[in-house]
Amino acid sequence: MSVHSRTAAGALALGLVLTGCTSDAVGAPDDAAAPTAPEVENTTAPCPEQPGEAASGGEVLADVTVDCLGGGRLALGRAQGLPTVVNLWASWCGPCREELPIVQQLADEAGDRLRVVGLVSQDTAENGAAFAADAGLTMPTGIDAEGELAIEQGLRGLPYTYFLRADGSVAHLQLRPVTSYEQLEGLVAEHLGVTL
Repeated sequence: MSVHSRTAAGALALGLVLTGCTSDAVGAPDDAAAPTAPEVENTTAPCPEQPGEAASGGEVLADVTVDCLGGGRLALGRAQGLPTVVNLWASWCGPCREELPIVQQLADEAGDRLRVVGLVSQDTAENGAAFAADAGLTMPTGIDAEGELAIEQGLRGLPYTYFLRADGSVAHLQLRPVTSYEQLEGLVAEHLGVTL
């Protein structure tokens, strides 16, 4: 048998074996399919409605608009309507993992006096959703996979927390991780005038 004949015979045998692995094979159940990764259930709330006006009143964030894990969109360069805390984080960021439960506690305590939102930066929606579910995050969370806001604002590394006035202007940028709820509550009172 020539090399060409052996190769052809081998290819035919391989083809017959592979045909037996499809769902069209005799005796295979109709619903047989390749396994897929389980979908992560989203635990975050939809992003809130925002006023249509651009932010004003001093330094403002770059005009970046992102989709949110729970639905809706978050426009960072717009008026927020309420004093707002925006926490930038990623699943790969160790200090973010320590800080996020504190930010979530603030979101839980904020009521209608303060808006608290997360922003997954330089990370995928899948990673963000998985981490949010694992950490029990429920605050509205946007996805900025390319880190567009961080690039536009000249930020390196994570986490960062912006404190925005109701008109969307920046009252304060927290460059270091917050280490306690009391510290975060104090920053909100000092920079946004909101006492919780």
